[in-house]
Amino acid sequence: MSSLPRAFVWSTPMRSRFRGLQQRDGVLVRGAAGWGEFSPFWDYSDAEASRWWAAAREAADEGFPAPVRDRVPVNVTVPAVGPDRAAAIVRSSGGCTTAKVKVAEPGQSLAEEQARLEAVREALGPTGKIRVDANGAWDVETALSHLRQLDHAAGGLEYAEQPCAAVEELAAVRRGLDVPIAADESIRRAEDPMAVVRAEAADIVVLKVQPLGGVRAALRVAEETGLPVVVSSALESSVGIAAGVALAAALPELPYACGLATVQLVERDVTDDPLLPVDGHLPVRAVTPSSSALAAVAADADTRRRWHRRIEAVSGGWS
Repeated sequence: MSSLPRAFVWSTPMRSRFRGLQQRDGVLVRGAAGWGEFSPFWDYSDAEASRWWAAAREAADEGFPAPVRDRVPVNVTVPAVGPDRAAAIVRSSGGCTTAKVKVAEPGQSLAEEQARLEAVREALGPTGKIRVDANGAWDVETALSHLRQLDHAAGGLEYAEQPCAAVEELAAVRRGLDVPIAADESIRRAEDPMAVVRAEAADIVVLKVQPLGGVRAALRVAEETGLPVVVSSALESSVGIAAGVALAAALPELPYACGLATVQLVERDVTDDPLLPVDGHLPVRAVTPSSSALAAVAADADTRRRWHRRIEAVSGGWS
C-alpha cells in the first residue's frame, strides 16, 4: 500500500451508456484504515458532494462496522440496451438471479422497454426476479400506465424503483398499483428522507453509501425508516463498491438482492481483483488498488484538476 499514492484520480469509459453517462471518474483516497472513494456525479452541488467526501474519509480513516454476513446477494444491472444485449448481460452476470432493468430512457418507446424486459425474463428463467428503475422520469399517469404493461412483460415485477421524482407522486403511484415501490432519489437527495415514510410513498428504501455520507450514516437512515433496504451502488469502482458491500453486510436483515454488481458496467477498474459476483453474490472484503490497474485508468490532466478543485471545495483544504 505504501508505494501507492495518497490520492488518485481515475477515469474509465462505460461499456454501455448508462443514466446518460459514457464515462465514469472519481478520486481514491488512502488513510490509516484503507481506501475510500469520492466520486459524486458532476450535477451534484458542493453541499451534496460533501456527504460523498464524508463517506470517502470514513472508509479511509475509520473502516467499516463489523459484518453479520460474509457475502451479499446482488442483482445484475441491465442498461437501456436492446433485447439481445440485455439477455447477454444477464447470462454473463456471474450467477445473478435478479435483474434490475433501466427504463424511461429518453428517446425509447414503451415497446422497446417491453422487449428488453421480455428478453431479461427469458434469460433469467422462471425463478428469476425483475425490478425496474425509472430514475424519477415519469409523471403519475405515465408511471401507472407504463408500469402495468411492464409488469406484464416481466411476468410480475419485484418492485419499481423511483418511478416519479416527487414524494407525493410516489405515494399516488403506490396507491394505484399492486407493484411495490422503492424510493432512491427521494432518500439520497432529500433533506428529509423520512418524508417518504410519513407519506407512505414506498415499500422499500434504496440506500447508497456515498450520497448518504458513509456506512454508519446509511445504517442510521435504515433504522429510522424501518422499511426493507436494498443497498445499491453509485457506479463506483471496486473501492466504492466495497463500502456498499460493507453496508449490506452490516444490516440486521437483507431481504432483497442488492444493486452492487455494477463494476461490470465500466471498461476498467482500479484493481486487478475487482468485486465481481460469483454465484450471484459479492464477498465482504477490503479492496486495494493495484499499480497496474491504476496505470490503465489514470485520468488526464484536465480531469485531475477538476477533481482537485472539487476536493478543495468540499474538504476545507485536504491534500
